[in-house]
Amino acid sequence: MLEKSLSTITKLKVRFHECDPLQIVWHGNYFKYFEEAREDFGREHGISYLDAKAKGYSTPIVKSFCEHKLPLKYSDSFRVETTFKNSEAAKINFLYKIYKGEQLICTGETLQVFLDEKGELVLNNPPFFLDWKKKMNLP
Repeated sequence: MLEKSLSTITKLKVRFHECDPLQIVWHGNYFKYFEEAREDFGREHGISYLDAKAKGYSTPIVKSFCEHKLPLKYSDSFRVETTFKNSEAAKINFLYKIYKGEQLICTGETLQVFLDEKGELVLNNPPFFLDWKKKMNLP
């Protein structure tokens, strides 16, 4: 089956407080960049944390990964390319690539699951998520 994906590009700039004393971005901040990009994706494609919450679900991250290739430094401008990886399973999977110009800085991935209002794991895709996937023309 041919997979369809949705992507966004988020442009950011390294702020002073994100750096260590050597003016290099502290490694944990890359996950914050992923989060900003994920929120941009949600706003652009109509599937935000608040949309899930309004339907009675939360979507915690259960897995995250980041592979650093080159460092970002104070004042660098960069972009985060965020791609939704479609799946039939009840999960939300995002892939990330951070670029400074044409240089690949890092890659990453996050995996989210659905919890109901009681905090119980939901094993089937919630109706609102299936509706969203249909609207986005995702198989």
